[in-house]
Amino acid sequence: MGKVELLKYESLYRNFIDEEFRVKGESECFFRDNHVKKPEHGWRHLNPDEVDCLLENGNTATDWSEVMVTDVFDPKFIRNNSFYGLVRIGAVDEGALQYDGLRLPVGITGSNIISCDIGDFVAIHNVHLVSHYIIGDKCILFNINEMTASACCRFGNGIVKDGENEDSRVWLEVMNEGGGRKILPFDGMITADAYLWAKYADDKSLQDRLLEITQNSFDKRRGYYGMIGESCVMKNTSMVRDVKIGSYCYVRGASRIDNATINSSLEEPSVIGENSILVNGIVGYGSNVLYGVTANNFVIGDNCNLKYGARVVNTVVGDNSTISCCEVLNNLIFPAHEQHHNNSFLIASCVMGQSNIAAGATLGSNHNSRAADGEILAKRGFWPGLCTSVKHSSSFASFTLLSKSDYPYEMNITLPFSLVNNNLAKDELEIMPAYWWMYNTYAMARNTSKYRKRDKRKRKIQNIEFDTYAPDSMNEVAAARELLRLWTAKAYIKTNGIDIGSYDDKALHDLGKRLLDDEMDTVKGLVIFADNVEKSNRKVRILKAYEAYNAYGDMIIYYAAKNIVYCLKMNRISVADLFEDLKRRSQEEWLNIGGQLMSSKDVDNLRDDIKNGILKSWDDIHDRYDMLWRHYPVEKLYHACLLLSLEMERPVEDCIVEVLDRAVDIQCDICEQVYLSRKKDYDNEIRNATFRDEEERDAVNGRLEDNSFIIQIKTETEKFINDVEEVKRILL
Repeated sequence: MGKVELLKYESLYRNFIDEEFRVKGESECFFRDNHVKKPEHGWRHLNPDEVDCLLENGNTATDWSEVMVTDVFDPKFIRNNSFYGLVRIGAVDEGALQYDGLRLPVGITGSNIISCDIGDFVAIHNVHLVSHYIIGDKCILFNINEMTASACCRFGNGIVKDGENEDSRVWLEVMNEGGGRKILPFDGMITADAYLWAKYADDKSLQDRLLEITQNSFDKRRGYYGMIGESCVMKNTSMVRDVKIGSYCYVRGASRIDNATINSSLEEPSVIGENSILVNGIVGYGSNVLYGVTANNFVIGDNCNLKYGARVVNTVVGDNSTISCCEVLNNLIFPAHEQHHNNSFLIASCVMGQSNIAAGATLGSNHNSRAADGEILAKRGFWPGLCTSVKHSSSFASFTLLSKSDYPYEMNITLPFSLVNNNLAKDELEIMPAYWWMYNTYAMARNTSKYRKRDKRKRKIQNIEFDTYAPDSMNEVAAARELLRLWTAKAYIKTNGIDIGSYDDKALHDLGKRLLDDEMDTVKGLVIFADNVEKSNRKVRILKAYEAYNAYGDMIIYYAAKNIVYCLKMNRISVADLFEDLKRRSQEEWLNIGGQLMSSKDVDNLRDDIKNGILKSWDDIHDRYDMLWRHYPVEKLYHACLLLSLEMERPVEDCIVEVLDRAVDIQCDICEQVYLSRKKDYDNEIRNATFRDEEERDAVNGRLEDNSFIIQIKTETEKFINDVEEVKRILL
């Protein structure tokens, strides 16, 4: 703790900006005057009668000539206050403001106000200290201990002001506790920005340019005031320091808000609730931080909920996410993340969205070497079961489900849509590929619509791919089919005592493909083990390889058909152009950049254009994201057709009708399986044991026939069948 300094009295309200850092030729009110809303007829000085009334009401001022008002001013509503320096007060007249059951008179009472601009018809009561703030119209400030702003306000942005040391810059150490992927927070950051910055830590030129762009995105000059937008309500709050709060925000009972931006608007209001602590960060539009949350060094996206004592440190949380009752440290979390159970633990990870972390899950920070912790990479749809423990460093394919267990070794799960189980009895790791497709069709089919419905954002800056079957997951499916061919061939060779040395990679591929395509009984009789999945000497057993291989094949057909139908029906591209363009294209790797999928070539071009100065600002970078997003449906179609052609081993034009017909069968099967999956719950005698009869069950759970998603999937199936027939007519 430093010494308490004794300063001149006038330093309370004079020399807010040190002389050496002032704008040349301008007063220290330069920035203040540029940001405040000026009254229609300007401000005026108080008349003698108004000063006398204010004195009678127990008010004091360092200089009454510096207390400015508008033409609408009734001094009787200003009581027991102390004014220091230049204080400008908007319209004050008889009236009251009400919000959430709190009703207070317009006016200012019991407050100490230093160098502030106050909007029209505000209610400021019992604010022990408010210093250097611009307060919007119709705000309620009630029972606040300290509300101050310094000359070096950064509002949570990772910049340095004139004269500050580089050490004062706030970094976010995401994805890795060691700080090797640190990024700068800024107002407007989305998960695509964070991932682009953190992932390519080895690209020094990119790192330097992103730091430069971020620093240049904000004014480095000193002298900005704290900002409270119009119609904000702030009550029973302890400390608010160096904060910018958007309009229509509700702050109730917060303990501390320090160096932060809270975005809020009439369409997307944000709420900061009881006992919450927010230090060094950005809160997105329409987000709620409630009931004892602690967030330090953070960016929280739009339409997010942090609740019930969550601890979020050095973390970026993507849009449409919920985090409650848990500890989340050093993470980059993509949109649509759910972690709302007690005592879960997520450390040093990149979780790529549409994820759900169960109660008791301990992911990361299980020290398994003398070195610093590693990282966890979990692609879309990650779902670890109750009380699951996972060690660094581990990687998981899209839509991986981990059964409840303490997983003792690092893992690299490359098979998407899998169920992973730690079989203690056999001391083996078991993987059932394509589990979701084979055994939980209801959840798989509901996945896309569920996340779309939960997306309540009005301003959709972060583009998000919600479809389960998309270029990232489908490339994993194609790679998984190749692995299954390889592992099946090896199992066959071992079982039959054949010398594996006589097989090269192509021969193993051809053998595995023949077995999985044509010899079901042979494959089902094999014991198949995987390679390079777990950092241990124990075996990794593949369950139901034959069924999974063919399920993966159906996924590719379904994915391709859905995109063909959509693009051709919507006239995104003509049949002739599609077939002609496919001849000139080749398959590409696709990357999940914060929730938006991009080809690796587009990402490389994006990085080059940032480094070369073609993209000069974050707005330019976001415009590039949007341009790629507009082209994405057709690019996804090309990807789907090339993948289909590769798996079918013939051009798309030669098999397109066959594929569409097969997709109809798959869609009808999905529709039936969705119904049967849900029907199991109604037929389960154990589940029904809590009810007297079916009438009570249906009263509680609803009738199976009335299930909204079953009705929805039936409607979608009928539409898909009709759309396929229309596209077939287009093809003919």
